[in-house]
Amino acid sequence: MAEMETQEACGAMAPGTDAKSGAQPDDHHSLLQHSREFLDFFWDIAKPEQETRLEATEKLLEYLRARPKGSEMNYALKRLITGLGISRETARPCYCLALAQLLQSFEDIPLCSILQQIEEKHDLQKVKKAMMRAALFANLFGVLALFQSGRLVKDSEALMKSVKLLQVLAQHSNHLQEQPQKALVDILSEVPKATLKEILPEVFKGNLDSVLSSPEHLQLFLLAKQKVPVKLKELMGSVNLFSDENIPRLVDALKMAAASVKKECTLPTVALNLLHLALKEDKFPRFWKEVVEQGLLKKQYWPASYLCFRLLGAALPLLSMEQLQLVLRGDLIQHYGQHMVTTKPSHQFKFAPEMEKYMGAFLEGCRDDPDRQLAVVVAFTSITNQGLPVIPTTWRVVQFLSGPALKGYTAWLRDMFLQPDLDSLVDFSTNNQKKSHDTSFHGPGRAVFRLRKWIIFRLVSIVDNLHVEKEEVLIEEVARFCLFHSFFETKKPTSEIPETEQQFSFPMESSSRAVVSSAFFSLLQTLSTQFRQMPGQTQDRRPWTYRLVRFADVLLNHSRNVAALTPFTKPQHQAWDRMLQTLKELEALSSEAKAKATAFQHLLLLVGIHLFKSPTESCDLLADIQTCIKKSLGESAHRTRCRATDSEEPSWVEVLVEILLALLAQPSHLIRQVARSVFGHICSHLTPRALQLILDVLNPKKNQDEDEDNVVVTDDSKEKQLKNVEDQSSDSEDRSSESEEESEEEDRDGEVDQGFREQLMAVLQAGKALGGADSDEDEDDDALGDEAMMALDQNLSSLFAEQKLRIQARKDEKSKLQKEKVLRRDFQIRVLDLIEVLVTKQPENPLVLELLEPLLNMIRRSMRTSSTKQEQELLHKTARIFTHDLCRARHYCRDVGNDMEALYSRVERLVQQAAHQTDSCVSLYYFNASLYLLRVLKGSTIQRIQGKEKAGTDASTKPTDTEATSGLNLKLATPIYSFALNSFLTKRNSPLTIPMFISLFSRHPVLCKSLLPVVTQHMTGPARPRHQAQACLLLQKTLPMRELRQCFKDPDWKQLIGRILVKVTENLRALGKARSKSELQKELSSLELLNTLFRSINQEKLTTDLTGILGVLQSQQPSLQQRLQQGEHPTGSSRLYDLYWQAMKFLGVQRPKSEKKDSREAPTGTQNPVSLKRRKKGFLPETKKRKKRKSEDATQEEAKPVTTSGDQPPSTGKMKKRNRMKAGGPAQSQVNGMPASKNPAQTPPATSPTPAKAPKLQKKKQKVSQVNGLTPTPPTEPADKKQHQKALPPKEVSDQSPQSAQPRKKAKLSLPGKSPGLPQTGPKKRKCT
Repeated sequence: MAEMETQEACGAMAPGTDAKSGAQPDDHHSLLQHSREFLDFFWDIAKPEQETRLEATEKLLEYLRARPKGSEMNYALKRLITGLGISRETARPCYCLALAQLLQSFEDIPLCSILQQIEEKHDLQKVKKAMMRAALFANLFGVLALFQSGRLVKDSEALMKSVKLLQVLAQHSNHLQEQPQKALVDILSEVPKATLKEILPEVFKGNLDSVLSSPEHLQLFLLAKQKVPVKLKELMGSVNLFSDENIPRLVDALKMAAASVKKECTLPTVALNLLHLALKEDKFPRFWKEVVEQGLLKKQYWPASYLCFRLLGAALPLLSMEQLQLVLRGDLIQHYGQHMVTTKPSHQFKFAPEMEKYMGAFLEGCRDDPDRQLAVVVAFTSITNQGLPVIPTTWRVVQFLSGPALKGYTAWLRDMFLQPDLDSLVDFSTNNQKKSHDTSFHGPGRAVFRLRKWIIFRLVSIVDNLHVEKEEVLIEEVARFCLFHSFFETKKPTSEIPETEQQFSFPMESSSRAVVSSAFFSLLQTLSTQFRQMPGQTQDRRPWTYRLVRFADVLLNHSRNVAALTPFTKPQHQAWDRMLQTLKELEALSSEAKAKATAFQHLLLLVGIHLFKSPTESCDLLADIQTCIKKSLGESAHRTRCRATDSEEPSWVEVLVEILLALLAQPSHLIRQVARSVFGHICSHLTPRALQLILDVLNPKKNQDEDEDNVVVTDDSKEKQLKNVEDQSSDSEDRSSESEEESEEEDRDGEVDQGFREQLMAVLQAGKALGGADSDEDEDDDALGDEAMMALDQNLSSLFAEQKLRIQARKDEKSKLQKEKVLRRDFQIRVLDLIEVLVTKQPENPLVLELLEPLLNMIRRSMRTSSTKQEQELLHKTARIFTHDLCRARHYCRDVGNDMEALYSRVERLVQQAAHQTDSCVSLYYFNASLYLLRVLKGSTIQRIQGKEKAGTDASTKPTDTEATSGLNLKLATPIYSFALNSFLTKRNSPLTIPMFISLFSRHPVLCKSLLPVVTQHMTGPARPRHQAQACLLLQKTLPMRELRQCFKDPDWKQLIGRILVKVTENLRALGKARSKSELQKELSSLELLNTLFRSINQEKLTTDLTGILGVLQSQQPSLQQRLQQGEHPTGSSRLYDLYWQAMKFLGVQRPKSEKKDSREAPTGTQNPVSLKRRKKGFLPETKKRKKRKSEDATQEEAKPVTTSGDQPPSTGKMKKRNRMKAGGPAQSQVNGMPASKNPAQTPPATSPTPAKAPKLQKKKQKVSQVNGLTPTPPTEPADKKQHQKALPPKEVSDQSPQSAQPRKKAKLSLPGKSPGLPQTGPKKRKCT
């Protein structure tokens, strides 16, 4: 209501201002426009979007700065003050902010006057009871607006009035609650001390009960205690807030403060000020113990607990070491740990991210005090739940630790790992854990295991964190610590090995050793990947793995002090020594072979460290790797490849590939990276037999129980079990659903199983349960019934028990096969890394061509079975390697030797497979593979030709012209793709598509030239309409190619255009007679192809006879137009009609404008009223239009020109325009040569005359006609209309609207054409008005 009243006031104000200033009507119109813009600002200010509000406020201020003394300023102030009391609660803060910004921008506006206007507009004494709440909020937001402007603390008079108003508002707590008191505290916190001394007696009651009654009064007391303590002492005397009688009331006040900020999730200012007061008066221990821990925590109220947590985080930078020990060892820190453990669900609020921010700010602020940093980090680490710390192992606040603090923290972690001090931990158990009666659950052994597991992963994560500033000594200490306690134990301490000087207080169990071993290999992966490109990480610039191997060798040599958990045998010791010797030989190599030596060095080091984990397997691998290294470094690639093909024993590359495949079978990311690196250095020496070893793993046609299982059998160790455990969680739901389906299937199968049925029949017959006894012998049945039934029951139970075991065995077998399938797919994903390395590192290697069909087979198989996530991952990776790394690679093989014909046969095979696929997606991959082989053949041929030209061979050995230009043997390539084209244009459901052939034609235009007759042949004849449409569409996209045009000479190109034009003309003889969707598509494609031909003719200025196509098109126009107007056309006929006139335009025939107009007119009375409603949707009904009110006099008005008679009253403005519009209608009807009452839709537009053309357009059409060798004529124009149009006087055109100059100008421009479409200027004038 208030907004509507203000709008009416604004509307009444604007005319008044115009009247005083004597504004003219034009000025009055502009002022109205500005007023609309001005009023929109206030609507936008109240919108919920913040960006809209801020933008509207900025625009309002800019508008008012341009008119600082206008009436808009007064209206804006009134409107904003009124908006403070609007009924929508979300709009009040918006108007408050806008008013504050306005007062801040215009400092000449007095605040007292604004405050007076607020009190007058929202007078609390005069307002009605129903509007009391809105008035109260209006006064409150008004004071807040004055305060937010920043001018209130400078104006003492307005400040005193605002304070008194807030005191009055504080009495209405049922509506405003404690908001006035909060606003008063915020205002007084900004005023100077002198002003506060004056105001304090007015707003502060010298009663301690009042001070402790609410958080706002307590905050006011703390504010006065901080700023004007002398004045406060005069009013209240000396006050001890932390006395025994005041502490319970302080707790209640803090609890209310916690409840007030429950949604904001912030620390109340009163709690922080109370903390500062306790520190200032040296009463912090009493405050923390009695107020926080014994007071707020005992309330069992989560907002109070969150207040305590925030108070802890805010207090950390303010406390000394003694106070930190008090805080971090008390009940609050234990309560925080319980909160971390118990708030598991996602819908519950967890304080951990907020505490992490507090910790980060504290640690970053005291980098110069490492002792305090270490004390706080150790204290939070000591919060444990039955030995397990509650903070995560990847706690990111350690990145703010200084160097000494980080070193001390890692030393403390290692000491706690070796000698766990459970008494120093703040340990707790949850309620569910306390209910457990298992003694081992509460024993110290379990707590020690949980603590050690957390500590070892905490150490690894510190090294893994890139943001932590670490020294080399620290990294080495952590790595040596993990290696030593993974595979070694201390026999006798020695100073040469620091890791042996400390003993375990609790014995190290095997489960803990396994955890440390797993963490060590994770650390090894981090050191191998993260620091491999940082040579300064080690003093001797050697990899970290090498330094760890040297340390392990030192441990092995100190057999009196250190013992390996798994002692080496003599062959294993020899393998270890040979590995060290090989490493020395690799270091002594020249710089040329340094890259290959580095890859082999990584492989040796990795397998050597695994010697401690799995000695037997690693020992054999080390021997093979060393043999391969010696052969690879001692022989050239050419000799190796030749000898590998001749000899029967495997070459070193094949052995090394087998080793890499065996390593890839282990679920280790580090091994996977090392295998990629090593294979990248040996792929240049790869042989066909070595490649076949990789393809045997990827070949989906291979029997799954043969070689692949033999490769994956290495996963039967602990790694395989861990992998199965990881996959078990993801496959549990699938197995549960499958088990239910299998149980039902087995029940059904049990009825069909012939063997089980025969056994069941035999048991029943033996027990005479199938009618073996006579029914009359009841006495014998009664005598033998119990024994027979017991025997029968026993036999049946044993039979069904055996059947159940067989069913369970089948289930177990199926589950085993499923697990093996999962392992096999995972292994194939890993092996694809080697394929990716080969394709990217050696794209010009001829062996790359052998990858096409195996990859295609994998894609085809995965397309059918990509139901699981693992199958999809395999499919995506295979498709990415095939498409991006192979087919779209910049480099490719250019030397195929004498295998040209074999490659052409492979292209033929790929194209045939593409044509016989059931899925177009799979067919696309096969077709792209054939294009890749064509690219290889083309590059090889061009390179061979260039080599012969340089060698200067005889002319008899030179290739043909077509082979030299195209790079292909067209005699072999053309039949291959001719078969594909015939299949595409004849087969009903062909997987081939038009984009495939477009890609072929664009890459090989000479091949396209030889295939064009095949496409042209299928444009007409016995082919299906859909195939004819595809042939036309393919030609339409192919003919504009510049590469194709360069392959033709001018006469040949003209002859080709002529042949295609004849085919298109034959198709268009049935234009407009389509009865199916495919026939309509054929017509559309034919017209699009025809327009493409016309563009080619015009661009190249070919002289072609177009009289035949013009006659065909003109003969089909009446039927096409009739079908369009009658509505008996399927979807797409409008597009067909547009294409038709586009073709006619090329032939020099302009589309009649009246036909466009008739197509948009209202339908005739014979049409369905439903379609009329649909067409008129969104417009006024016909009964509401003004022109329909005088429909009775329509025939009279159309029979004569409309003139303004003397009986009619004079009209201005819109009435004149409406009369001129009415005058244009009959004139147009008369000029067109038909009665005005006749429906225009009844006259077919096919006989309508062509509209007028501008002189430039006529010249352009004449040029086109001269080129074509014919004179264009408009389609079937009646002679009587032409005579009538010639006799039409030009004066009648100018008399249509004597007051309008613009239509007369248009008529003069159209006069030289003498076109019968001249009077159509009337409708154009109607659009202008």
